[in-house]
Amino acid sequence: MNATAGSGTGTETAISARQLTRKFGDKIAVDHIDLDIPQGRIYGFLGPNGSGKSTTLRMLCGMLLPTEGHAEVFGLSVVKDAEAIRRRLGYMPQKFSLWEDLTTDENLEFIADLHGLEGDVQARIASARATYNLEKLRKQRAGTMSGGQKQRLALAAATLHEPELLLLDEPTSAVDPQSRRDFWEKLFELAEAGATILVSTHYMDEAERCHGLAIIAEGRVVAEGTPRALMAGVEAHVYEIEGADGSEAPRLVRELPWVRGVTQLGIRLRVLADRNMSDAEAQLRALLKQHGIDARIERTDASLEDVFVVATRPEKRGG
Repeated sequence: MNATAGSGTGTETAISARQLTRKFGDKIAVDHIDLDIPQGRIYGFLGPNGSGKSTTLRMLCGMLLPTEGHAEVFGLSVVKDAEAIRRRLGYMPQKFSLWEDLTTDENLEFIADLHGLEGDVQARIASARATYNLEKLRKQRAGTMSGGQKQRLALAAATLHEPELLLLDEPTSAVDPQSRRDFWEKLFELAEAGATILVSTHYMDEAERCHGLAIIAEGRVVAEGTPRALMAGVEAHVYEIEGADGSEAPRLVRELPWVRGVTQLGIRLRVLADRNMSDAEAQLRALLKQHGIDARIERTDASLEDVFVVATRPEKRGG
C-alpha cells in the first residue's frame, strides 16, 4: 500500500532516507526504510511500541548511527554533519527530560545557555511563556507540574532556539484529551510558520491530523501517504453488522478465510473483508441467516485504524 505523501505543492524535502537500518546485536530495530518528508509539513510515524519509531527519530537527529543506509536532513548527512543538524532541530523525547528541581524560568534559561542564544534572551523566554501558557508557572518547579504542564514546558524548551525541524517522540502519551488538542494547535501554528515537524504516535486521531504518514511495523514502513489517501486505498472492504451482539457472530465471521479483522464496537461488529471478495456482503448475510442471527449489514468507509490493521497483519508484512 503506497500513496503520495506530499501535498503536490512542490515543497522542498526536509528529510530523505534510503535503506535506513539500525541493528542492536541480532535484532533489527529499523529495517531498510525509505523516507522523503517535505519542508513545512507535519509528518507522522504511526506504530505500536517497539515498532522502530523512536529508533528512527534518534538516527535522524544524530543520537544513533545507522547500521546500514543513509539519511539527510536539509541536505546534511546524519553521520557526517550530526552537530550541524542538531543546531537546526528541536527534539522532545517521550519521557520528560528537563530538570524537575528547576522552575519553568530556570529550565528555559538553562536551555538558552545550552544553545548559546544571544541578544535579548529574557524577551525570547517571555515570548515562549506566553505562547505556551506558562506565565502562571514561571516560578513553579517542573517536578510538581501536571502532565499537560510538563508537556507545554518541554515544547517551549524544544522550540526556544526556533528550530527548522522539530522531532517529537510520542509527545502526548501522558496527557489528557484537552491538552492533546491544545498541543496539536501549537504544532499547526509552528508548521504554518515554516517548521517541519516529525511526530511519532500510536493514537489514530493524532495520526489523522498529519499532512503525511508512515505506518511502521517491526521496523518496516508498511504503508505511506496522506491519511485520506491511505483510507481511500485500503486493501479491504469494511462492513458494519448491527444487532449481532451477544451472539456467536464474532467467532463465525472471524473464521471466514477472507476476513482480515473483526472489532466489537458496542452493539456493532466492524468487519474487514479482503478487497477481492466482491460478494463478501452476500456471504456475510448468508452466514448469519444460516445460524439464525437477525442482523443488519452495511458497507462503510475505512478508518485509519482499519488501514493500520490491514497494513500490519502478519501475512501482509511477510509478503
